[in-house]
Amino acid sequence: MPHSSAGPQIERLITLLARLPGLGPRSARRAALHLIRKKEALMAPLAEALGDAARKIVTCAECGNIDVSDPCAICAARGRSLNSICVVEQVGDLWALERAGAYRGRYHVLGGVLSALDGVRPEDLNIGKLVRRANADEVSEIILALNANVDGLTTAHYIHDVLRKSSVQITSIARGVPVGGDLDYLDDGTLMAALSARKAL
Repeated sequence: MPHSSAGPQIERLITLLARLPGLGPRSARRAALHLIRKKEALMAPLAEALGDAARKIVTCAECGNIDVSDPCAICAARGRSLNSICVVEQVGDLWALERAGAYRGRYHVLGGVLSALDGVRPEDLNIGKLVRRANADEVSEIILALNANVDGLTTAHYIHDVLRKSSVQITSIARGVPVGGDLDYLDDGTLMAALSARKAL
């Protein structure tokens, strides 16, 4: 076992940071050193913010978004259209679309996509709740804003089949979104154009 030059608390911090997406062991070590150097200005407020978030964050029972209230601020907001539901894979995709400011309806977070390789089945996703929401009287359109990769397209086709007998129109965001691209990494202009150019499936 290699000798560690840091105490167990620091090594635990590095190990936990290394679990974050985009951070390997070296990046985590650099991030930990930066936090330690900025202990009062950064580490202490970050620790407080993490603790506060861990205590207060909940998942919205209606749409699957995360917030400090249930229903979330989007579901509870007045003035948002009740006629459409935009279906996304993960909360990060919802946030990306909100950041673009092109959509003023409701959302539905699936919590993933169908994947034979990863063993993700329809019952593993939040599809049942989507079907119930789609059949509400005021809903006239379901917008599928899933990532343009094989699993995303497979999931979109599955949802289309499940909702085929309902009275709602099912649309998909335009494929200005690059194939293989993730919504969370796209710029606001691309997202706005994709939403505006959505089409019926």
